[in-house]
Amino acid sequence: MKRIAVFTSGGDAPGMNACIRSVVRAAIYNGCDVVGIMRGYEGMIDNDMIELKAGSVANIIQRGGTILKTARSARFMELTWRQQAVKNLLEKNIEGIVAIGGDGTFRGALALHELCSIPVMGCPGTIDNDLAGTDVTIGYETALNTVVEAVDKIRDTAESHDRVFIVEVMGRDSGLIALYSGIGSGAEGILIPECNNDLPQLLDNLEHSRSDKKSRIIIVAEGDDAGGGKEVADAIKNRFPGFDTRLSILGHIQRGGSPTCMERVNASLMGAAAVEGLLKGRSMEMVGILKNAVTYTPFPEAVKQHIQPDPELLKLAHILSR
Repeated sequence: MKRIAVFTSGGDAPGMNACIRSVVRAAIYNGCDVVGIMRGYEGMIDNDMIELKAGSVANIIQRGGTILKTARSARFMELTWRQQAVKNLLEKNIEGIVAIGGDGTFRGALALHELCSIPVMGCPGTIDNDLAGTDVTIGYETALNTVVEAVDKIRDTAESHDRVFIVEVMGRDSGLIALYSGIGSGAEGILIPECNNDLPQLLDNLEHSRSDKKSRIIIVAEGDDAGGGKEVADAIKNRFPGFDTRLSILGHIQRGGSPTCMERVNASLMGAAAVEGLLKGRSMEMVGILKNAVTYTPFPEAVKQHIQPDPELLKLAHILSR
């Protein structure tokens, strides 16, 4: 194998640049040329590809986002456009691909594999940490730190004004960001999609909470069955009209920022392992880190298993919220 392509797809995540850097330099170290595909599957369709050298990835390890840009491609779901993408890859003499992204990225790789034999290895790039086969995904730790830092600042003003703040965080299908950041920031309530009917319990807890506690922080994952931050805030206002209740939606701030040190290290390990996997003949597998060791998980297994929160952490969150 002498020519490897790399791309990022789906939502951006801090640490993607560190992973790109590792892929490029590991490939060059092993005598391969590297092509960067811009904007994920969209760039693959549009033949938007650039040559990458060692210097192309200098001074990017500390940067958030992705120098290769990213996108979600509706066109790639159509066979005609996938065929065009394959045509472009073959014309560029691509012999292996490293895909950095989440479950949608890996499902796209499986669809691509139905049309051509180019091997693909994946690196888990998503702040949701919702892929099986790895303890951490690229972007998750940095996103957690961003949320906790923001909540710490919100708590300052909440205490100053005796307010109840509902803080909505990302997590349409996974509540791991909400759960971990809630524990880490000392939240008085945490609502996540994996636990149904939590809102009535939260309202009861607020009613029977300590009389000397005037300010509170409630962390809500955007995909919670109660409907998200606004709906939770409305429910609290209706039940407790005397509370000064405010809503803060953190939004895309969670995707940005400089990745943490461990984020950079893990992303670098995964990128190099993906290249090594390609050179050893592996394909259709996601690189992960389990118990501090590099692992490989077939794409179908990585995307089909929804990661459930640790019951002990749920219990801990309940105990500490009193």
